[in-house]
Amino acid sequence: MIQIYPIFWVVCSSLKTPDEMTYTAQYALPSSFYLGNFISALTISAIPRYFLNSTIVAVLTLLGIVILGCPVAFVISKVRIKHADALMGFFLFGMMIPIFACLIPMFQIYNALGLRNTYWALVLPQVGFGLPMCIYLYTGFFKFLPDSLLEAAVIDGAGMGTVFWKIVVPMAKNTTMTVLTYNFVFVWNEFTYANTFISSSEMKTLPIGLNDFVGQFGRVDWGSTFAAIVISILPTLVVYFILNKNIIEGMAAGAVKS
Repeated sequence: MIQIYPIFWVVCSSLKTPDEMTYTAQYALPSSFYLGNFISALTISAIPRYFLNSTIVAVLTLLGIVILGCPVAFVISKVRIKHADALMGFFLFGMMIPIFACLIPMFQIYNALGLRNTYWALVLPQVGFGLPMCIYLYTGFFKFLPDSLLEAAVIDGAGMGTVFWKIVVPMAKNTTMTVLTYNFVFVWNEFTYANTFISSSEMKTLPIGLNDFVGQFGRVDWGSTFAAIVISILPTLVVYFILNKNIIEGMAAGAVKS
């Protein structure tokens, strides 16, 4: 309940009329289902454009993380290669690197390559920093995937690519859902990269687009601001509540060897 209350308070505040925002207590419930704040939020700023930008960045990032992370984890855990443990340690080492230590080098590289104010300036670093946890989760599942199942498919004539895409990937569905949901929350709410690499209004994402509601001399239209916040957090809430069961199963996959 403690975690839910802030969300409940923001939603209630977004439904209050301007008079209620000014003259009633902040914890009071709205007297009516007032949607004027949402209309205002969608008209006084480019929220739809920011929403689209955040969606594109999230989709590209999640695809990159899964498409790169899943095969790497399969190779580390199931394919007989030398130094598999060292390779796993190399990827896990990425968890220890703070993103702030990489901002200046990335800024200089993106500036030299002309990648600033593009989707790739946000996608590439988030894919890089998202891969270690992705590989860790997939490896935990693949490690306890029976070798006999894969060997039977190979004996029946299936190639390694067929085994991976037709057998391994479908069986790792819950882990994939966990990886997607875990990273989606961070990607959707990401502020540091967007604030550093994006200066064009057309390329803003939702987190930095919320600054549009701060007016001259710091004045804030709180009703529209709360409505914009509700719009921005709605996708993460929907994704989490729909995939909550898959997340738990994916996190527990491989924890117990049958």
